[in-house]
Amino acid sequence: MKTSHRRAATTGALAVSAVLLAAGTASAHVSVNPEAAEQGGYATVNFKVPNERDDASTIKLEVSLPTDHPLTSVMPQPVPGWDVKVTKSKLDEPIESHGEQIDEAVSKITWSGGKIEPGQFQQFPVSMGQLPEDADQLVLKSLQTYDNKEVVRWIEEPKEGAEEPESPAPVLKLTPAAEGGHGADAGNAKNGEDDTATENAAASSDGDSDSTDTTARVLGVAGIVVGVAGVAFGVLAGRRRSA
Repeated sequence: MKTSHRRAATTGALAVSAVLLAAGTASAHVSVNPEAAEQGGYATVNFKVPNERDDASTIKLEVSLPTDHPLTSVMPQPVPGWDVKVTKSKLDEPIESHGEQIDEAVSKITWSGGKIEPGQFQQFPVSMGQLPEDADQLVLKSLQTYDNKEVVRWIEEPKEGAEEPESPAPVLKLTPAAEGGHGADAGNAKNGEDDTATENAAASSDGDSDSTDTTARVLGVAGIVVGVAGVAFGVLAGRRRSA
């Protein structure tokens, strides 16, 4: 009986380990954070690169940016220990940005010279925009190179409703912009107006209270004076009658 229990426990542990191992393998790929940004806006996107090998280190990352939806502004943030190269390409059709004609855009970013050792990961931040308004996602195909010359190609585009591909490309989802485009600023401005109105009302209320207090004090003093005068008059009148 004890033997059967041990076998069952061992089998269950192995099954759980297999599930966890499979889940870890499936999730250990180049990804972006955040996973979504607003259409027509700007965003700082972090490319998260985990090392999937136990006997090799990642020494290079190449990220390709789509030229069918070119980005006019791409600025990588410096990462200590890594060199970065930004490659631009000619556009088939020039685009207009802030009143200027743009005929080239960034098509690839390459980080090299550093090292992501086994059991570690590295993030590579990039500020990018203006994000397209006529697309619902950007597929950012990436190549991860190890020091044993192995290259992992994260270039398969995930399909909605389908299983995740073996080597999925990082995808930045694009969502409709918030109504008004500057909702937070408008909200802050409105809050500022409300705060000002509240402060004015409070000041007015305080002024009214001070005025009321002053009036009450004046009336109180006047009442005391009248009372004292009445008492004095009564005393004098009594003395005269006695005389």
